[in-house]
Amino acid sequence: MSDPVGHRGPAASGPAPAAGEPENPENPEYRVAHLQDRLAAEELGELGVRAEFRAGTIALTGTVPSARCRETVLRIAREELAGLTVHADVVVAETTRPDHAEEL
Repeated sequence: MSDPVGHRGPAASGPAPAAGEPENPENPEYRVAHLQDRLAAEELGELGVRAEFRAGTIALTGTVPSARCRETVLRIAREELAGLTVHADVVVAETTRPDHAEEL
């Protein structure tokens, strides 16, 4: 399942900064790292979602405990990765009680 978070043109990329230079905030890898930091540190504390820069797009994958959590992850991704192509495959874990006994 691919869920496009936003597409506003090709991803901007450039040369990697030299040692000791600050990261370029327009660099997609920098933005992905900042997204990961926000997901881990903010209200969610979400470590089950991965964001990777692949072939000019961002792949956002993982499993979250609720639909509300998924919506929050996608909202933060839209904020952090605005202007980049993002494909989200974030699923909600099934946490309902089984309706029948497991047969072994």
